[in-house]
Amino acid sequence: MSGIKRLTKADYREILALNQYAFQYTRTEEENEQYGDKIKSHTIFGWMEGDELAAKVHIIPFQVYLGDSVLDMGGIAAVASWPEQRRGGKVKQLLQKALYTMREEGKTLSYLHPFSVPFYRKYGWELAFDQLECTIPIQHFLKDWNGKGKMIRRKKSKQTVSLLQQIYKDYAQHFTGMLDRTSDWWDHKLDERDQIILAQQQGSSEGYLVYQVADHTFTIKDAAFSTLNGRKQILQFIRNHDSMVETVKWTLPADDPLSLLVEEPSFEQKLAPYFMARIVDVKGFLEQYPYSSTVSSNQSFIIEVEDDFLVENTGSYQITHKQSQLVIHPEKDPSLPRVKMNIQQLTQIFLGYKRPQELAAVLLVEGDPAAVELLEEMIPHRQTYLPDFF
Repeated sequence: MSGIKRLTKADYREILALNQYAFQYTRTEEENEQYGDKIKSHTIFGWMEGDELAAKVHIIPFQVYLGDSVLDMGGIAAVASWPEQRRGGKVKQLLQKALYTMREEGKTLSYLHPFSVPFYRKYGWELAFDQLECTIPIQHFLKDWNGKGKMIRRKKSKQTVSLLQQIYKDYAQHFTGMLDRTSDWWDHKLDERDQIILAQQQGSSEGYLVYQVADHTFTIKDAAFSTLNGRKQILQFIRNHDSMVETVKWTLPADDPLSLLVEEPSFEQKLAPYFMARIVDVKGFLEQYPYSSTVSSNQSFIIEVEDDFLVENTGSYQITHKQSQLVIHPEKDPSLPRVKMNIQQLTQIFLGYKRPQELAAVLLVEGDPAAVELLEEMIPHRQTYLPDFF
């Protein structure tokens, strides 16, 4: 019989074989065992043709920051099928099964890294994260940054990870969408080749840098800072490599001000689409969302949402600002101003990737101008950023 099955450890060999074919890599037996341990936390659904695995999808449990709030998120990964099994709707059904499973588990958001943006748009995901990929000559850092304090080199350890996590958490709350990294995730992210350096002032850690130097190139794998001084200490540290390296490679948030800080802002910068996201449960997400604390209006309005792939989300949602809180009402007042959009634009707006008025200008959001303005007011101005990959 054909159909969807939840895969278990007994299916790891079939999972690994499909991964290696679809993603074109080979692993040693030891690496396969490590991968088996890694995916124990995954929920994996496979499409079976008889006893044979034809296609699969993984759900990875994460939590993500929206400002200082933390929401449950399901990461979609390792979507694959054998070539002879493609274009038969199997992956479509697996993705729908994954979405319903996430809703049941209380996950209101989902991310994925697309092999094809149009493919996943059909199922409600939309671009929500960009990356600014920079290649910078070391000479651009040659100025006095006036960073106060000292840089402390650290080895990978539980204590080091604890220090990095605190800086990372402070940094993440200035953005929308960054992962709440677990100790296991840090262990996965850091390897033995990485150099780890902390920016400290008066015993307090204000920033960190995880990097590698090879072939006259300074490659930054991860960086965060909780203060401007921490950022300056890191820039000063990079400058001190001018006798060793020619180029610095750094992937930054799309709105990072580095080009305003260096002496020469003319360097290679590529703004590249990165991850997609989708709201899995509109009502649950709207109830958990950290709305702007500066909302002043006491008016109500209605958001009309269309979600063709997960029809439970399709509907009207009345939002009222009441006693300094935004409330989602089950009652819908037909006289209220309305704004209409699909699930993709709803996701982009509430994550802060696009503004309501920006999408309304190109008719991706339609409705009463008053409702668009109210929506604009309640969404915090925060850049989306995701320095991780899965």
